[in-house]
Amino acid sequence: MKATQVSKENGVVKFNIEFSVEEFKDAVNKAYLENRGKFQIDGFRKGKAPRKIIESHYGYDVFWDEALNALLDKGYYDALKEMDLEVVSQPAFESPEIKKDEPVVLTGTVQVFPEIDVENYKGLEIEKVETKIGEKEVKEELEKVQKSQARMETVEGRKTEMGDTLIFDFAGSVDGEAFSGGSAENYELKLGSGQFIPGFEEQLVGKDAGEEVDVEVVFPGDYHAEELAGKPALFKCKIHEIKKEILPEIDDELASDVSEFETLAEYKKDLKKKLQEAAKETDLSVMKDRVLEKLYNENNIEVPEVMIRNEVENMLYDMNQSLSAQGLGLQQYVEWTGKTIDDLREETKPEAEKRIRTRVLLKNIIRMEKLDVEDEEIRELMEDFGKQYGMDVEQVKAMAGSETENYFREDAQTKKAIDWLFDNAKLIEKKAEKKAKAKKEEKKED
Repeated sequence: MKATQVSKENGVVKFNIEFSVEEFKDAVNKAYLENRGKFQIDGFRKGKAPRKIIESHYGYDVFWDEALNALLDKGYYDALKEMDLEVVSQPAFESPEIKKDEPVVLTGTVQVFPEIDVENYKGLEIEKVETKIGEKEVKEELEKVQKSQARMETVEGRKTEMGDTLIFDFAGSVDGEAFSGGSAENYELKLGSGQFIPGFEEQLVGKDAGEEVDVEVVFPGDYHAEELAGKPALFKCKIHEIKKEILPEIDDELASDVSEFETLAEYKKDLKKKLQEAAKETDLSVMKDRVLEKLYNENNIEVPEVMIRNEVENMLYDMNQSLSAQGLGLQQYVEWTGKTIDDLREETKPEAEKRIRTRVLLKNIIRMEKLDVEDEEIRELMEDFGKQYGMDVEQVKAMAGSETENYFREDAQTKKAIDWLFDNAKLIEKKAEKKAKAKKEEKKED
């Protein structure tokens, strides 16, 4: 097989793939052997008729399509490698003129990844983000830790209050009829959490353990179950137990329980350091996102429609996977929302176009700045990926198939391109921060 690029215009490449006489003959014979069982010829058992007999009945070219398809199954991808093309669409082939004892030449066209000259990508100006962690942030984090160590204690001798957790039974009905999902036993509910429809939890305040309560509510008009939307309902409830959350003191004992430190002061110091490190990572991520946004806004480029369509389908696939993890599916989702799959496609298209345009810009910056990555960097990415799923590099390769290395190479190059853009960006301080710094400098001078 030999591949030759004929022309390239507006991102469409025309090319020839040539198969030798021997390659085509072998493919035709293989097509005969694999398909002869489909032909019934008088005088022969099914599948036993010689090739020439079948060709005399159905035409000398009866196996040509099968042969060409088989050759292209592998030959097309080998041709792409030989021509070093990154395609974004399925190829379209012209019907070949096949002559006896001559090579078979297939002429095709395909849309390739856009190659453009990116403009205004050096020295992009973005606002500097620098989060400072102070006592307020440390206090909020300590309160989260405190809450995580809370214990529940049964309350006796008083009525229910907002913030209490109840263990209770309930049975709901609409027009005297029970409905699906409307009853439970020993259900745990924190009053004020908003788990139930408006008005439900408030009616359980001021009650005693062991008390039976009739709760009357009206389902919201936009309730997800249409048969219940807007209808009045009665819930017969019985409260079994009232519990209250008991928070530990924020002191040395709490610090030693949740960390390797013996004192609260030491723990707070370490907590502040870790919060500052996390904030720094978040700030960096925010600024890199802003660099990409600025790059996108500075380059209004055209991208092939087929790339946008493919990205829309990828996004819908991801959405379906996410919904499936929650026990739903895309079809069920559109039925609930009153939309169609085509509605979702239209809603998704702007974001898909933005993603594709950004990807095209980054890949061309990688080309223009020659931002290549070492094999070791790719291996490290595969190792990191494998650790998340308990796999080694070879298992990752086996799972993802032959394109594994290319996938991780592109990922590594993309990260390198974003880092390069950020390193070459101009960080502009906010006016308020500038004034604050100026005042500090004035005080120092005084």
